[in-house]
Amino acid sequence: MTSAIVLQARMGSRRLPGKVMADIAGRPLIAHCVERLGRSGLPVVIATTTRPEDDALEAEGRRLGVDVLRGPEEDVLKRYAMAVTRYGLSDLIRATADNPAVDVDAVTRTLDLLRRTGADHVVEHRLPLGAAVEAVSAAAILRADELAVDAYDREHVTPLIRRDGRFFALDALAPGHLRQPQLRFTVDLPEDLSFMRRLIASAEAAAEPPVPLFALIALASRRDWDADDGGAPASRSDAR
Repeated sequence: MTSAIVLQARMGSRRLPGKVMADIAGRPLIAHCVERLGRSGLPVVIATTTRPEDDALEAEGRRLGVDVLRGPEEDVLKRYAMAVTRYGLSDLIRATADNPAVDVDAVTRTLDLLRRTGADHVVEHRLPLGAAVEAVSAAAILRADELAVDAYDREHVTPLIRRDGRFFALDALAPGHLRQPQLRFTVDLPEDLSFMRRLIASAEAAAEPPVPLFALIALASRRDWDADDGGAPASRSDAR
């Protein structure tokens, strides 16, 4: 493979342990991520840790028919560098396993822009929180792995690439009909999980999964839909 989606995941979330295997509409949260991302046509690789508790994620990955790569718990950047080397990647999509409503079409949009511009990193802005992915060149991942010394940069993978002038990072605007940044479609806290369970169950009662992002936005924006207004307050991802 020359391109792949590397989906970082772990059971040991600090704020909501085990959330990546939490049930949403009859399937584990991580299964929603794999299902949606896999619609791009690219292979999905689950990048998890070597901790015993993440044996469950390896088993789930096998059940879903995707590769599983295991590496350091805190050094997530190293897991991505391992994926580049193991699979001979030229570029990749970074995704996190706390986003069960990730935009199905964002993979193609960001990778196309990365390749057309020669950028090292592309991310779209103004999508609902939890709907975006990041496209990154393999060369940038390997160089960041060599350069990054700060623990934050190694845990969060792309901050060094996005801020350091030695890399070409490109910010893009999401398509107009998807620009709803006030909506929160990620799972970081118990109230997020409750919200996403209600949203996805309601959406899948009316349409076959995976339900497109625009339909989830429309449902969450309806005044007569019995859900919290946009979910819980924002906080950073903990899916490592």
